[in-house]
Amino acid sequence: MAVKDRDRFSTATRLRLLGEQTAARVYRSQTKRQARRSRLTGRAALLALVLCTMIVALAYPMRQYVSQRAEISDLQHRQEQARRRVEQLRDLKARWQDDAYAEQQIRHRLHYVRPGETGYVVVDPGSAQQSRTDLRAAHRPWYANVWDGVDKSDASDQ
Repeated sequence: MAVKDRDRFSTATRLRLLGEQTAARVYRSQTKRQARRSRLTGRAALLALVLCTMIVALAYPMRQYVSQRAEISDLQHRQEQARRRVEQLRDLKARWQDDAYAEQQIRHRLHYVRPGETGYVVVDPGSAQQSRTDLRAAHRPWYANVWDGVDKSDASDQ
């Protein structure tokens, strides 16, 4: 019994017993913690809260950014169209500076002829009748409607 008592009070035996008891306590506490522990930890909840806050805080500026980029794109498109129109007008102005082009346009648009020339205007009778019947009173200028009224009143008198 002396060997057993001596073995019981030895440091190695005590340390081994303390280790086993501690391991048993840790194992029991871990199993209890795992059983009642939820999946959402405090850190995860805080992280989710921070992410949601950042999303909400950045939603309006991102919407503004996207709308401003669209507006900038639209303005650049308009600017390019205006540039093209300016170039067309510059070309037209340069053409009108040429006397031959101006004369050609005057003869074509105003039906001018040089002295000694005979001017002819060819009118297709089918197109004249068609254009007259296609026009409605609402789509014509007011003076055309007045003139038609005068023509109709003259026709009714005869």
